Amino acid sequence: MKKSIGSYPRVRIEGGGRAVVSQAGSVLLVETVRKAGLDTAISTALTPWRKARAVHDPGKTLLDLALAVALGGDCLADVGMLRCEPAVFGPVASDPTVSRLIDTLAASGEKALRAIRSARSEVRTRVWSLAGEHAPDADGQVTVDLDGVLVIAHSDKQDAAATWKKTYGHHPLTAFVDHGQGGTGEPVAALLRPGNAGSNTAADHIATAQLALSQLPKKHRRGRRTVIRTDSAGGTHDFVAWLAKRGRWLSYSVGMVITETIHQHVLKIPAPAWTPAIEADGKIRDGAWVAELTGSLLDGWPKGMRLIVRKERPHPGAQLRITDADGMRITCFATNTTHRPIAELELRHRLRARAEDRIRAARATGLRNLPLHTTAQNKVWLEVVQIALDLLAWMPMLALTGPARLWEPRRLRFRLFSTAAQLVTTGRRRTLRLAAHWPWTHEITSALERLALLPNPG
Repeated sequence: MKKSIGSYPRVRIEGGGRAVVSQAGSVLLVETVRKAGLDTAISTALTPWRKARAVHDPGKTLLDLALAVALGGDCLADVGMLRCEPAVFGPVASDPTVSRLIDTLAASGEKALRAIRSARSEVRTRVWSLAGEHAPDADGQVTVDLDGVLVIAHSDKQDAAATWKKTYGHHPLTAFVDHGQGGTGEPVAALLRPGNAGSNTAADHIATAQLALSQLPKKHRRGRRTVIRTDSAGGTHDFVAWLAKRGRWLSYSVGMVITETIHQHVLKIPAPAWTPAIEADGKIRDGAWVAELTGSLLDGWPKGMRLIVRKERPHPGAQLRITDADGMRITCFATNTTHRPIAELELRHRLRARAEDRIRAARATGLRNLPLHTTAQNKVWLEVVQIALDLLAWMPMLALTGPARLWEPRRLRFRLFSTAAQLVTTGRRRTLRLAAHWPWTHEITSALERLALLPNPG
């Protein structure tokens, strides 16, 4: 009888290995922190919370936690992964020290959150300047997408409640800067809300938009250099009115609920008024058309608001809604942008779907759950998650090229960050020798070379 040897080779396992570094590819994030000046900015911002004779700087501790989240961690204890690699991350605080810092910042409330946000805003301006043609504002305009996300809670945490999807947890409202077709996106706001918070609460949309705008470079706060996009949850009178008051320097593209009134107006649009919809490559979208609604339908809405509707043939097997017309799927959005064809405006609004990619990346980067008990603690956690997502957006923007710039967090971790290396010490110089057989070693070394060419902050 032939003896089976299995599908995988058998190797002997021994402990005691030396000069071996795991997660060596995470030096990409460490170098991004250094070149962006994020370590200095966070440390300066959190100086008021540093106790006398403290061994660990609170800014470094918070940044270590963000690095752990960027590498896949989803709780405070996961910072231990960094503590095991002092050659890459330096001295890392103990778990009790990390917990005490979070409690201290949580006790300070909005003061601590404002300090962290101010540092992120300062660094964001520098990163976009370093990115040059790859920056989100390279074409002179920035697009910010607002969207809600449900975070499930499996325990009785503060402010956890039943959600509209009949789950239990929290319902944060987030905002992301869209990097366009050649990139991903970065977070600029996250408003923690109870699970039963309404999807279309205007006050929450206004608060989130204010947080997002405060993260942008000052030049994007006038001259209509910023576009705010939302789904139909943002289509409320109060939120659109708030956006319209800032119409001199702010554009908006807000989804609207198809009401019976809108439905009746759509049915009255003459055939010649419909314009073929277009795709991102400029080609005509087969089976889809757009038109602009005018007249009494706009009564009561801010002056200058345009209402654009889209109809398309549903895919086979799709179930139509009661508000769909003549067998066509109907959607609608409002905008204050003028002097552009409605097909271009509809395409711009449709690209808001990229926000779903950002939410998927956030779920894979610390937003799968809120690990702490109180709302104040989890607000700090949300800031940590945003720092982690910032790094995962800034590093590709500054250092990667081609398709690698589009990699989401999971792929970055599997292909780049998880690379092993040998630590070689010669004289006073320490060198990480990445595995020669790893398919993406060249991607890592090339990215590090690009980061090395960037000027140091100061």
